[in-house]
Amino acid sequence: MGQVSIAVIGAGRIGQIHARNLARRVSQASLVAISDVVEQAATECARDLAVPGAVTDYREILADREVDAVAICSSTDTHAQIIEEAARAGKHIFCEKPIDFNLTRIDRALAAVAKAEVKLQVGFNRRFDPNFRRVRELVAEGRIGKPHLLSITSRDPEPPPIDYVRRSGGIFLDMTIHDFDMARYLMASEAEEIYAAGGVMVDPRIGEAGDIDTAVVTLRFEGGAIGTINNSRRAAYGYDQRVEVFGEKGMVGTSNEASDSAAVSDAAGVHGPLPLRFFLERYERSYLVEMQEFVNCVLEDKQPPVTGRDGRVPVVMGYAARRSYEENRPVRLDEIAPL
Repeated sequence: MGQVSIAVIGAGRIGQIHARNLARRVSQASLVAISDVVEQAATECARDLAVPGAVTDYREILADREVDAVAICSSTDTHAQIIEEAARAGKHIFCEKPIDFNLTRIDRALAAVAKAEVKLQVGFNRRFDPNFRRVRELVAEGRIGKPHLLSITSRDPEPPPIDYVRRSGGIFLDMTIHDFDMARYLMASEAEEIYAAGGVMVDPRIGEAGDIDTAVVTLRFEGGAIGTINNSRRAAYGYDQRVEVFGEKGMVGTSNEASDSAAVSDAAGVHGPLPLRFFLERYERSYLVEMQEFVNCVLEDKQPPVTGRDGRVPVVMGYAARRSYEENRPVRLDEIAPL
């Protein structure tokens, strides 16, 4: 069936995850190069994975005709530019979310992809989690009838560093953006209107940085279904990731994952392990599956399961949520124009 010659741009935490999967676990991928602006990061990652190429300038990768595809894992502010350049170079593209914080730059990048007729898959990895994927399948099969209510709980075990908060784009574009994508995915429907309430209840420094750390978002979907997303930057018991879809015939939902499912029952109660505490543990398999599917799409000439449009819409939703929070009113998505 052949192999895809692929390079990873950005050797930070997420870049290293994708690089390890491509080098060791995706059999139809050939990882040929690592790029990072920090030379040591690129060379160490390449050495650890026995990758032949390590460069500081990603344009060297784009100029290599032997490279079929790139995985963009660099900082968010570089994504759109690299997408444009990679498309012009004829490379298929996997890009971590978000494509950009600016809708005009997103649209320009997507136009470049369309013109070059290359593939673009955006890294909303939670779609590839087996639990969430099964919920989607059961909803699509009609097991619960027409969906009426969606509930997403997404809470971090602890807040990120304040320096990260300042450049993150805010909770709605950094954290809730995953939940916006999951809402569209599970309901197979678009949200028309968003109302968001929030505050600073975890760390006052987050408020000083211009963000919030606690939020509830209400979504009204086409057809009338209603969804809620609740976020917190700190859950004392671990990484809290649950979904539920309620419909006319029943309900389907998933619980948190723990290190094991053993439970002790005694006179004091029923005791089990806490949820997994780190997102890399919770979603380890999803990162592998999303990259396998990207490689398969390149080899089989299929449309990626998470398209450029799928990357754009959650950004629009994030801006609508922010405007709703600031103006204390429901905001329709069609109010959000390119910036």
